[in-house]
Amino acid sequence: MNTDKITGKVEQTVGKVKEGIGEAVGSQKLANSGVADQVKGAAKETWGNAKDAAQVVADDRRTEPQRKADEARHTVTGKVEHAKNVVNEKIDEMRDKNRRTA
Repeated sequence: MNTDKITGKVEQTVGKVKEGIGEAVGSQKLANSGVADQVKGAAKETWGNAKDAAQVVADDRRTEPQRKADEARHTVTGKVEHAKNVVNEKIDEMRDKNRRTA
């Protein structure tokens, strides 16, 4: 959570209080000021949400090449292991066949 989200929430809360007090004492100016604070706070909170989302995307883009490299390395390792096993099986078959005919 970043400071824009926090201050946005605080501004909205302060705005609600001001609106409530303004309505209670019959002050349209104070009530309207409270609504304006709520709008500003909501905009600031939304901006904070957008910044958080942008950070997540940036982090993903920064780590994606590493993830792909790891995946490729594991794929190659798996294919090499499979090829080794196939060749060793063929060698064992040839060895067994040679022993039976000898």
